[in-house]
Amino acid sequence: MSTLEKSIIRDIALAPEGHLKIDWASAHMPVLNRIREQFESELPFKGLKVTISLHLEAKTAYLAKVVKAGGADVTITGSNPLSTQDDICAALVEDGITVFAKYNPDPQEYKELLIKSLESKPDLIIDDGGDLVTILHTERPDLRENIRGGAEETTTGIIRLKAMEKESTLSFPMVAVNDAYCKYLFDNRYGTGQSVFDGINRTTNLVVAGKTVVVVGYGWCGKGVAMRAKGLGANVVVTEVDAIKAVEAYMDGFTVLPMSEAAKVGELFITVTGNKDCIRAEHYEVMKNGAILSNAGHFDVEFNKPELAAMSTDIRTVRRNIEEYKLKDGRSIYVLAEGRLVNLAAGDGHPAEIMDTTFALQALGLRYVNEEYAGIGKKVVNVPYELDEQVARFKLDSLNISIDKLTPEQVSYLDSWKED
Repeated sequence: MSTLEKSIIRDIALAPEGHLKIDWASAHMPVLNRIREQFESELPFKGLKVTISLHLEAKTAYLAKVVKAGGADVTITGSNPLSTQDDICAALVEDGITVFAKYNPDPQEYKELLIKSLESKPDLIIDDGGDLVTILHTERPDLRENIRGGAEETTTGIIRLKAMEKESTLSFPMVAVNDAYCKYLFDNRYGTGQSVFDGINRTTNLVVAGKTVVVVGYGWCGKGVAMRAKGLGANVVVTEVDAIKAVEAYMDGFTVLPMSEAAKVGELFITVTGNKDCIRAEHYEVMKNGAILSNAGHFDVEFNKPELAAMSTDIRTVRRNIEEYKLKDGRSIYVLAEGRLVNLAAGDGHPAEIMDTTFALQALGLRYVNEEYAGIGKKVVNVPYELDEQVARFKLDSLNISIDKLTPEQVSYLDSWKED
C-alpha cells in the first residue's frame, strides 16, 4: 500500500505549495540541518516506527523529515484542529510520511485521526499536550505494546505527564523537552512573544500601541508576550496566582492586578497559563465593550467559552477567526480563533529560527530515550544538559559567534574550595 493510500488528508494536489513552505523553513533551520546529517550517517531509528503529534505546519514537517532521515518509519498527526495546514500534509505524503490530519475536523474526526496515527503501534512518540499519551493510557492501551518512550513538547503536556507519574500510571519514559533551557528560554519566551502578536495583528488588523493588554500568567510564555506587548507600545497588566512571578512582573515594570480588576481595564486579553477558567462569567460582566479575548495556551479552556455563550444573545463571525459575542446588555466581546492557540490557529506559529533549536531538542531527545529507555524507567526526565548545550553550540556556530573557554586554572579554581 502506498503512503497516500495509508494516509487521510484533505487533498494531495496541494503538495507543491507545501513543499515550498517546508523548503523555506528548512533553509532557516541550520541546527536541525546539522542533526539531519548526523542521523543520515548514524541511522539511530533504523527499523523503528515513530508517531508524531505536533502542530502540523512547515517546521514540524521538517522535523518529521529529519526523524525519517534517521531511519524511522514516520507517521504524523496534528495536535490542534485549527493549526494543521493541508498543503503541508500533502507534501509530507509525497515525501513518504504517513499523515492522518486535516484542517478543522470535527471533534470526533480529530480524535479518530489521533487514534489512527497510533495504530501502527509505534516504538517511539513525540507528543504535544499529552494527547497521544492519554489515548495510549485510556482508550487504546493495546496500541502501546511496542512503546519504548517519547518526548513531550509543551508545558500543558508535562503537567499531565507529571500527574500520571505521581499516580504511578505512566507506563513508559517521557523526555520533558519543554523544560530544556534551549526550549523555554527561547521558544516559550521569544517564539511565543512574537508569534502571538503575529496571529493577533494578522487577524484583527488593529493597533496595539496605546491599548491596555492583559497578560494572564507570567511564566516563560507570559514573559515573552508581555515583553512584546510593551515593545509594541501597549500598557501591560499582568495577572498571576504565583506570588514570586507576580513580584517578578512588577520588577519588570508591569502593573500587577487580580483578574477581577484587570477585567475592568483590559482591551486585549492574552491567556498563557495552561490552566482552565482563568477568565469567567464574573469577569465578562465587567469588561469593556469591544474587549478582545485570545489564548496562547495549549487547550481552548483558559477562558470559559460556555459561560460567555450563555451570557450572549447572539454569536456571529465578523471576520475570519473573530467571533463576536453580543451580550444581553448590548456590549460585544470578541474571541479570536475560537479560543485556540492564536499564534497557530490564526498564524504560522513560531519563527523557523526559534523552532530550529526546539525541534533539534526533540530529535536529540527522541534519540536519547530510544537509547536509554530501559534505564530511565516509567517516569518523566529532563533533556540531559549536554544535549541542551550541544544545541546551543550548534546555534552559535550557525551564527558565526564564538565564546570563551575556561582555562585549566579557572576550572581548578571553580572546582576547589581551598584556592583563594
